[in-house]
Amino acid sequence: MSGVLLAGGAAAALFASVLSTQGVSSAPDGPPEKIQISVKTVNGSGCPKGTTAVAVAADNSAFTVTYSDYLAEVGPGADPTDIRKNCQLSLGVHVPQGFTYAIAQVDYRGYGYLEKGAKGTEKASYYFQGSADTASRTHDFGGPYNDNWQTTDSTDYSALVWAPCGQDRNFNVNTELRVNAGTSPAGTTSFMAMDSTDGGVNTVYHLAWKECPSAVR
Repeated sequence: MSGVLLAGGAAAALFASVLSTQGVSSAPDGPPEKIQISVKTVNGSGCPKGTTAVAVAADNSAFTVTYSDYLAEVGPGADPTDIRKNCQLSLGVHVPQGFTYAIAQVDYRGYGYLEKGAKGTEKASYYFQGSADTASRTHDFGGPYNDNWQTTDSTDYSALVWAPCGQDRNFNVNTELRVNAGTSPAGTTSFMAMDSTDGGVNTVYHLAWKECPSAVR
């Protein structure tokens, strides 16, 4: 039966790091000027050059990352290294003066085909530039499975961690897809994809906003 697999949880590494939130007042609507996000570096077997793009929502509520060649697979014709694909993104985030942001939720989407006995994994790690702490969330899938998948990493508003006011810090995220044949029948293929060749599959980073002390009247 058709459906979307949902898996939720708190991304503790990014959302509970040591960055200070002291002296920041609430401004949930965000800045009137549009934020600027640029891809500083892209590395990994899941995101060859030219296969990744970033777009910012008009209301600054989120930004999306799309992939067009991100697939892990196991089975006939697959190379041994194809069982794991990853992508390390370093995003330059320029926030309008007087505001700071936090990543409140991240939604990952893709498609999976897992034979009975096969297993798939989606993993993500997050950290701000200059932070020694890295947090990770892992979501596991089991076959048989043949459908879209979605996972969500989120945290409570009270536990959000904010980027330092007045500083542009790169936001880094490392994602990973992995497939294990497990006890699936010999000669069969299983795969997990975070692929957006049709423009309809992407990763969505939802933003929360606050005003910095200098902007408070």
